[in-house]
Order: sequence, then structure tokens, then C-alpha cells
Amino acid sequence: MRKIKLSMPSLVAARNRKGEETRYVTYKLDNKYNNLGKDKTYYIFTYGCQGNEADSEVISGILEQMGYTRAIEPYASDVVLLNTCAIRENAENRIWGVLGNLKGVKRQNPDLLIGICGCMPQEENATNKLLESYPFVDLVFGTHNICELPKLIYQAYLTKAKVVEVISSQGYILEGTPKHRESSHKAWVNIMYGCDEFCTYCIVPYTRGKERSRHKEDIINEVKDLVAKGYKEVTLLGQNVNAYGKDFGPDYTFGDLLVDLDKTGIERIRYTTSHPRDLDEKTIQAMANCKSVMPQLHLPVQSGDNEILRKMNRKYTVEEYLEKIKRLKELIPNISITTDIIVGFPNETEEQFQHTLDLVEKVQFEGAFTFIYSKREGTPAAKMEDNVSEEVKKERLERLNERVDYYYKKGNERFLDKVVLVLVDGVSKNNKENLCGYSENLKLVHFKSSDMSLVGKIVKVRITEAKTWFQMGELVSE
Repeated sequence: MRKIKLSMPSLVAARNRKGEETRYVTYKLDNKYNNLGKDKTYYIFTYGCQGNEADSEVISGILEQMGYTRAIEPYASDVVLLNTCAIRENAENRIWGVLGNLKGVKRQNPDLLIGICGCMPQEENATNKLLESYPFVDLVFGTHNICELPKLIYQAYLTKAKVVEVISSQGYILEGTPKHRESSHKAWVNIMYGCDEFCTYCIVPYTRGKERSRHKEDIINEVKDLVAKGYKEVTLLGQNVNAYGKDFGPDYTFGDLLVDLDKTGIERIRYTTSHPRDLDEKTIQAMANCKSVMPQLHLPVQSGDNEILRKMNRKYTVEEYLEKIKRLKELIPNISITTDIIVGFPNETEEQFQHTLDLVEKVQFEGAFTFIYSKREGTPAAKMEDNVSEEVKKERLERLNERVDYYYKKGNERFLDKVVLVLVDGVSKNNKENLCGYSENLKLVHFKSSDMSLVGKIVKVRITEAKTWFQMGELVSE
């Protein structure tokens, strides 16, 4: 039996917020790992949020710096990594399914190195299950161990042992990592990491550490470099981007950062995810006044009932949320607002659910991610008794989706016969004769064209048809 090198996660340690200053670490690859991946290939399965997608770009960059090349076929590669999500049970179930497939591949190719990283390993239960039920997994590391990836792979190769390195810490800021960006015209840019909100249903504060901001100079320089390379759009990332700069003090916050990034020459700025409590007037003003900040905002509300919001520890009321929506629409009349909503939170009544439907009616969200509450072990909500049946939860989700879809389509219809600016991403999946991309309001737009030179450019498209989840249009000649 192979030996196991253990550094195990701890929810107790992950809850701890000691108030220590954030460490800033500059990445540098040790020379002894330079050619570790020579003549070898890798493949990364990425699950979950944009933060995980950004992490996978860093992991890819590190692997390629070590000499690896990306494989086309995942099951024919030398290294397979699963960058995982832990926010809902369904996300974890998908991981177990892929691992089941990899078990047979590993049997045929014992030299295949299989690794699990991301948020799942930061959970004690998930890591224990990995060790007990999936002995063929060679490498397990968490969200705070990415900078140690070369060393961990080296140990796995050298010792032929299962390497488990998952630290539960407040986290640090890692600068200077190589990145293999998935797009040549749109880029993820992390501005902060971690979360201090501790919503009662959410595992993220335990898996990602405390809120910690990158220095503004590092962010601005990264965006300037992207502009120089021809990038048109950046999406600023953080578990709660509206809290950016709070760890530095009150003098420079997220609204200030938006103003400074607007001066870099980048044509489009988006950001996610926002917490309503921390969306302030300075940020709203920056959205209204900065030309590059797009008129679109994803502002998760989670519930339209104040008692449920209190139990969720969301730290705002429905009335406060609606006041911010009103202010956004006053200053940015063309704005598109989307949200997240959870149904079936423990002991949610029909009346409380109706309050959520009422909120949807008032705001008229132009899209929403909707979910049935998912119990996550280690969170306060997991200990709450729940008397709402699965049948009732599913029925409520159906009713909610019907309302959301109505306003989703209505939001698309308001652009009919108008010319919008579309950043072209590539060929439409369902029609090879069409190109597609996203408008300023983050509407998916398809239009007839086979001119691949338009990819990565911003073009004018007249909207001719509005569906629930996308728009159709015609390219407008200059």
C-alpha cells in the first residue's frame, strides 16, 4: 500500500479570522522543476465559478512553464486535474462521476497522475471520502496550495505516494504566476480573494479564506498589459468584489478602482460577484460615469423575505436591496440586472416564497441563477431543521423559473430593432453559419456571418428577434 503524505483541511481552522496582515507572495518556479513535464501532456476539468476558471488558467500556466503541453483528449493525457466546486451537492456529485470514469483509465494506464484541487479538498468530509473511496487519486491540494503545484507533482512522481496537501488558512495573495488565458480578447482579473460574509448556507468562507485585496498597482498594471496585448474586455473577480480595499482602509475602495481602470484604455469592464450590502454610492457613480464599465450587474438577492434573509445572515433587508436597485436604475437607465435566488431554505413558508416572487416582479431581473437549497456540512444552516418537502421545493422552483424567464425574455425584447455593440467570441454552437458574442448588457447575440476576422472585435448588430436566453440580429455595415 502506498504511503500517504497528509496535510488535512480543518473547518475549525478555516473559521478562524486572526486579523493577521495578508502575506503577498511572488511566484517563481524552482529550476529543478523546469523540465518535469517535458514530453508530457495535461488536461484540466474545471467546475464551478469564474474564480475556478481563473485558477485553472494559472494552473495551466504553471504546468506549461514546467514543460507540459495541453492534451486534446483528457483520458489520453499524462496528468488529469479536476478543479472542483463545493458550493452545492450537485457540483460534488459530478466530480464523483468523473472519478468513476477515471478509475478505468487509471487501470489501463497506471502512470496516469490524477489530481483533485479547488474547493472540494478544503472540506474535511470530501477529502476523507477521496482518501477512503478513491485510492487511485494521486494528488489532492486545495485553494491555498496552487503555488506549490510543481513541488507536489514532483513528490507524487518521486515517492509514488498519494500526496495530500490541503492547508486551512486565512490565505495569501499570489502574484507573478504565469497564465494560459482561454481567450485572446476577454480576460479574468482577480482583484481580491476570500469572503468574510459567512452566509449560513455557504461553504466558501471556509474554502477560500478571509477577504484580502490585491494592491491596486498590480491590478492596474495587469489590465494595462492586457490592453497592450489587444484584449477588449476584463471581468474583475472576487467572492465579494464590492468589499475590495476594506482591508487597506476607507481611502481607496472598489469605486476608486473602477475609475482608475477606466483610464487604462480597456474597452469593457465587468465584475462579479457583488454583495448587496457592500454596493455603495461610489461604486454606483463609477458605473454611471466610467465609459468602459458595462451597464450590467449581477447582484445576488437570494430571497425576497426579510426573515429568510436574516436566517441566511445576508445583512440587508428587502427594502435596502430595492433602494439600491432604484438608485442603479436612476443613474444607469439602460442597466440589466441579474441575480441569484435560493428556494426551499429551511422552513421557508409559502408566504415567504411569495415574497420572493413579489421581489422578482418589482425588480424585473433580466436573468437569474435559481437553486433549491443545498445542505453543506459544516455550515450553520446544515444544523437547521427543515419541514419543507422536496416536492414543494421543486414546485416552487418551477414557479420561480416561470417568472424569471418571463422577465428574461422581456429584457431581451427591449432591444428589438436597436443597434447594440457585440464583442464577437466565435462561431455559434448550434449554427455554423452564425457568429455570436455578448452585447454591453451581457446579452448573448447571434448573427449571420462567416467572417472569422470579426472574432475578438466589437461590431454593430441590429437586434431582429428576442428569445428567452438569447437574441438574433443582423450585422450593421460601417
